[in-house]
Parts: sequence; C-alpha cells; structure tokens
Amino acid sequence: MSGRNHTTVTEFILLGFSDVPEFHFFLFVVFLSIFTISLFAHMFLIVLYRFSTNLHTPMYFFLANFSLLEICYISTITPKMLVNLLLGDKTIAFYGCAAQMYCFLLLASTECYILAAMAYDRYNAICHPLIYNIIMNRGACVRLIVGSWFIGLMAAIVQTLFTFSLPFCGPNIINHFYCDIPPIMALACTDTKFNEIATFLIVLCVIVGTFLLTVVSYSWIIWTIVKHHSVAEIRKAFSTCTSHLIVVSLFYGSGSVMYLRPKTSYGTDGDKFISLMYTVIAPLLNPFIYSLRNTEVKLAVKKMIVSMETARP
Repeated sequence: MSGRNHTTVTEFILLGFSDVPEFHFFLFVVFLSIFTISLFAHMFLIVLYRFSTNLHTPMYFFLANFSLLEICYISTITPKMLVNLLLGDKTIAFYGCAAQMYCFLLLASTECYILAAMAYDRYNAICHPLIYNIIMNRGACVRLIVGSWFIGLMAAIVQTLFTFSLPFCGPNIINHFYCDIPPIMALACTDTKFNEIATFLIVLCVIVGTFLLTVVSYSWIIWTIVKHHSVAEIRKAFSTCTSHLIVVSLFYGSGSVMYLRPKTSYGTDGDKFISLMYTVIAPLLNPFIYSLRNTEVKLAVKKMIVSMETARP
C-alpha cells in the first residue's frame, strides 16, 4: 500500500466513552444486555425460518439472511467496545483496526443491498402477483443475496485501502468506540482530499443508490395498491411493507447523517450517539420490528411453542 514505509503508528487508542468513566460499568451492562438480546433474537428468527414451512418464501429467505448479517454486524464492533468499557484497554493494533473497519464496511454495505433486494421482492409480490413465484424463484433470490455480498465486499476493500494506504506518523487517538473512516483519516499526516472524495463517492453510490432503488420500488407499490386494490387489500399490503420501511428509515437515516455531511462536522460526541443508532440500537430493534408486526411470524412462533409443548413427555 502507498505510504506503508512512512507508517510509524502500530496501534490506535479508541477513546470510546472515556469522558464518562463513572458510567463505564453501567454502559457495559447495558451494551452487553443489548448485544445478548440482539444475538439471540436474530438466531431465533433464523431457526424459526429454518423449521417453519409456512415461512419458506422469498421474503423470509431474505429476512433469514438479513438476521445472519446482523449477527456478524453486531459481533464486529460490540465485543471490542465491551472489553474497553470493562477492562479499560482502549488500544487496538493497526491491522486489527483495519480488519474491524473492513468487516464493518463489508457488512454495512451488504446490508444496504439486501434491504434494496427486500424492497424489490415486495415490489414483485404486490405489483406482479401472478408471476411473482416465477420472478422470485430460488435461483433469483440466491443471486440477489450473493450479488449483495459481492458488491459489499468490493466496496469494503476499496474504502479500507483508501483509508489505510495513508501514512500515519503522529497522533493515534481516535475519538470513537470503533475504527471508522472519518476519525481514522483525520489522523493521517498527509493531504487526504483525494481519499475523502473517493470514499465519499463510494458511500454515495452505496447509500444513495440503494436508497433510491428502495424508494422507486415503494413508489410503484403505493401506486399499484392505491390504483388497483380495495381498502382491505391496501391495509394488508401496507402491513407487509411497514416493518421494512421502519428498518430502512432507521438504517439509512442514521447512516446518511453520519457519512453524507461535511468533514468539518465530524469528531463531535454526537457522532458516537449517531453511530450507536445503526451499530447497536437498530440491530436490537430490527428482529422485534419484523416479528411483532408480522402475523405470519407470530403464527409460526405459536406453532413452534405448541409443538414443543406436545413433544414434552
């Protein structure tokens, strides 16, 4: 990588929540609880999809893959944050920081495309119901998932290279709880304008591009159900889409505020709160949003409970 011979920084220091040391144990308990609940909630949805035949549809195939991604997503950042809070060890190795950033960018970018694929699935289900099973066959669903991971992989590689190809020869203190692009670039001892522009364009393509795909899909959905369906059918169609729209709003809203803004506004404590929204809070809320607002999921849960009770000796 360019500038590697000039890199003298071998580790970074993640300040995290060092400005409130008296709350470290409290925050540790809170984040550990959130992490544990999120982990088991997403694992439960995956198991529910696997063993509930009525959920073997494209929509729940995407939801199961989304839950798998969320498990990896929260496992990339939260464990290190918990160690920092409990033990006070705020250091992270240079390449460990690069690995954490790469995994985060891979999963966040892939999530954008999976959310867009889910919107495309809802578009076909509502706008083309007669040929829905033909369009969204098993092969098409698998290709959409594989394509999402591949694009996320490429975006993460490019962004990580653009960040860690910079020379770091001075300060190594990151005012954040994980290795994110803006605070890392701010530590580089060279002009980062080109890297910032390149990274911004990639983020723009990933966030704005997938968000526009989602908006277009739902625009067609709204037009179709308002034009061709009865009031009862409109309510049913909206009930199947509301959960996805809530998740999209949480993820894209906080992500856009964080990455699609001027560089001068980075580095504030507010950034940590915004980041918590899409790295910790959203993964906790997502499985409950999809399950509590979904009749088919609630029915599958009831059937699973009944089958477990009948299986008891």
